[in-house]
Amino acid sequence: MRCVDQRTGKDWALYLGDCVEVLKGIPERSIHYSIFSPPFASLYTYSNSPRDMGNCKTQEQFFEHFGYLVDELVRIMQPGRDVSFHCMLLPTSKAMSGVIGLRDFRGELIRCFEARGFIHHSEVVIWKDPVTAMQRTKALGLLHKTVRKNSSMARQGIPDYLVTMRAPGDPIERVTHDDYPVDKWQRVASPVWTDINPSDTLQYRSAREHDDERHIAPLQLEVIRRGIELWTNPGDIVLSPFAGIGSEGYVAIELGRRFVGVELKRSYFEQACANLASADAQADMFAVNT
Repeated sequence: MRCVDQRTGKDWALYLGDCVEVLKGIPERSIHYSIFSPPFASLYTYSNSPRDMGNCKTQEQFFEHFGYLVDELVRIMQPGRDVSFHCMLLPTSKAMSGVIGLRDFRGELIRCFEARGFIHHSEVVIWKDPVTAMQRTKALGLLHKTVRKNSSMARQGIPDYLVTMRAPGDPIERVTHDDYPVDKWQRVASPVWTDINPSDTLQYRSAREHDDERHIAPLQLEVIRRGIELWTNPGDIVLSPFAGIGSEGYVAIELGRRFVGVELKRSYFEQACANLASADAQADMFAVNT
């Protein structure tokens, strides 16, 4: 397993390195569930590493690189178990694409998984406030003046998606929940989640000091929580190949699961280690108090 550094805790292991290379060292059929946010192609710059998928110059180059990861996921996932990824449609610009519009990044990711045998299992739309998006991005399509001046260029906001792909084959271990409340299931089963707080992130909780590392696009903890609670059993191993500051691992430990993560950027890796150690301490405190 090629990595630059690695740290471990009571129920977690985190590796600093290229996720494709690190996953090559993970045994076949050993992962019960994976949840992550992949790099959004070239939308954000996460690091200056040539191994960073976010630095790919073209979408073809990105999906060639990302495909190597999916090859490893289909090998290490237990049959019949799930992989969830958080994504969105990507806005295009005249400068980069020649036109102002949207790119079906969600669909491209789904097809990348399907080409390697995964089944498109489920997906949910996560509502986002278009006013907040307009204020943050100043996107032409969201501006009210566009409606007045050239409404054919006006558009709706761009939601997030949590897309879940199922590994081929019959499950070795079934996921069973005898105590999953009906009202909770009805909320989670909704195809649109309108109750996700955009500020409910590990970054918001952990980065209290000025020098703490802040992730560009942290995934909301409740989104991670719903995925892990629904698609894993206690004690299962949860994987994030893009661990960032450790959000998926933090929730996994909180819910009594084990975690394996990989992160390419040193500053994110160090912050993730601190966050996972904090999750360990809180789990130990809870055990003592109960």
